Amino acid sequence: MNTKAKSILCIEDEAEMIDLMRLILGRRGYDVRGAISGMEGLKMIREHSPDLILLDLMMPEMDGWEVYQQIKADEKMKETPVIVVTAKAQSIDRVLGLHIAKVDDYIAKPFSPQELLNSVEKVLNKPKK
Repeated sequence: MNTKAKSILCIEDEAEMIDLMRLILGRRGYDVRGAISGMEGLKMIREHSPDLILLDLMMPEMDGWEVYQQIKADEKMKETPVIVVTAKAQSIDRVLGLHIAKVDDYIAKPFSPQELLNSVEKVLNKPKK
């Protein structure tokens, strides 16, 4: 078992949702940080280089897809896995996310704690390309 906790950045405009994810993932030993806007999230990615990003799509100012595009366009950030966590749960949104944009996983809100943990562990344990 590695000694350094995996770091996860949750980019989400609802502080309560960040707290919920921190509670669920923190119990498993993950180091969870939160950013309440896309701009703050991008700044934190550059400063902290998280192992994983949990990204909400519907945020004011800069939506999640814009944040995702900036992550993938940046040499330093583009290999960081991204799980979209959103209330946009239509199957078309899921297809766009997983197959067109190539996010690493897609979780619809509301989600169960186990669903979040399963997704995070699946993505973090995926072999690197």
